[in-house]
Amino acid sequence: MPRNQFQRMVFAFITVVITVHAYVFYSLYVVNGSLLMEITGADSVIHAINAQGGVYMFGKMLPIWAVILVEFCFAYGLECVMGSPCSFRLACKVYNPRETHPVTFETTIICATVGLMCPAMSFLAAWFYYPYYAGFNIFTLLANWLKLVCFNFPFAFFSQLFFIQPFVRTVFKVLFRKDIEKRAKY
Repeated sequence: MPRNQFQRMVFAFITVVITVHAYVFYSLYVVNGSLLMEITGADSVIHAINAQGGVYMFGKMLPIWAVILVEFCFAYGLECVMGSPCSFRLACKVYNPRETHPVTFETTIICATVGLMCPAMSFLAAWFYYPYYAGFNIFTLLANWLKLVCFNFPFAFFSQLFFIQPFVRTVFKVLFRKDIEKRAKY
C-alpha cells in the first residue's frame, strides 16, 4: 500500500496508535484486570489502577497516559526500523509481489510483522514491567518475556489480521485517495 517513505511513516503511525492502545487495554483489563481489582478491592479496573497510583513501569507507578506514551515511542521506532522493512523482505522471500494476489501478499506481511514485533515488544515490556523491587535476575526476565509472548501473540495475530490492519488500510486509502487514484491511471 504505502509507496514512499512518508506514506510508510504515516501507515506505521496509524497502526501503532491503534495497536498500543489496544495492547495496553488488553494487558491491563483482560490479562491483569482481575488481579488488580483483587489486590486493591476496587470494583473496576480503572478504579484499581487509580487506587494503586498508576501502572507499575520502570520500577515505579506511572499514570496510564505515560505508559501509553512510552510504549508508543518504542513501538513506533521499532516498527519503522525493524517491523515494516523486515516483514516486507520476509514476505518477498516467500512471494513475488508482482505475481501474487495483493490480499495474499498483505496477509503475509501482517503475519511477518506480528512474528517480528510481538517478541520484540514483549521483550521490551519484560524490561519495562520487570519487578525491580525484588532484585534483578536474568531468568526472571526471560520467564517474563516468554509469558508475555504467550499472552500477546494470539491477541496480536488475530487483532492485527482481522481488525487493526483492515481498519488501518481503509483509513490509509481515505487519506491517500488522490495518490492511489493517480497510480491506478498509469
